[in-house]
Amino acid sequence: MDIKVLGSGCANCNKLEQMVFNVLAELDLDASVTHVTDMKEIMSFGVMSTPALVIDGQVKLSGSVPSKAKLTEVITEAAKRS
Repeated sequence: MDIKVLGSGCANCNKLEQMVFNVLAELDLDASVTHVTDMKEIMSFGVMSTPALVIDGQVKLSGSVPSKAKLTEVITEAAKRS
């Protein structure tokens, strides 16, 4: 599973990245996690507001930091498809 956190490095972007690592650890899942800060790359996903979460090339969330429960649900669903 390839996970990208899209964002400039703001507090919310960093919070989402840390939450992703925490959820992966709790679920005992292995994934490649990258924090993308390059605006051209972020725009290439069609994301207009950050933070955003991209899993296996698909934008799953954007514009806010999700609840831990929502993030767990999104990552669990993506893991089932991997």
